[in-house]
Amino acid sequence: MAVRPLVQADNPVLRQKSKRVKQFGRALQDLIEDMVETMHATHGLGLAAPQIGVSQQVIVIQLPEDEEDPQSGKLYVLCNPEIVKTAGEEEESEEGCLSVPGFAGDVRRAAVVTVKGLDRHGKKIRIKAEGLLARAFQHEIDHINGALFIDRVDSPDKIRRIVPVEEQGSQEEPAS
Repeated sequence: MAVRPLVQADNPVLRQKSKRVKQFGRALQDLIEDMVETMHATHGLGLAAPQIGVSQQVIVIQLPEDEEDPQSGKLYVLCNPEIVKTAGEEEESEEGCLSVPGFAGDVRRAAVVTVKGLDRHGKKIRIKAEGLLARAFQHEIDHINGALFIDRVDSPDKIRRIVPVEEQGSQEEPAS
């Protein structure tokens, strides 16, 4: 398996509706393994196939372990996912994206979603997610539909440049 290069926001594959998965053979399994490895290597919470240049409806999500959140730590793999129900009030929270590096923005999303799709072997699955997992599903499903988080920000002033920690240290004033 391999860590694949991420495509950036200007790549047209990120603006297209991805193709539905129809075959669940070795090629799909290899794609999923590469996606999981790439997500881990880039410290992402989720990844959609278009983010590695593959126009297929495949997403992977894995939240960091949190003993207070039973949905954390588990690897979610969905093919042809779709949101079938939303619940709760929309919540605004900061989002970033591996394909839009260096930027974050405040995005309103449903607090609870029910998602259906197929697992990596073609078996139907349905997941009710809340909190961060619900946000991650909505974010990744946006990717397979050709949308980025920056499209969902209410106004441009809600998009911020973020400076990586290693850069912050080099920009500090010297101690006197």
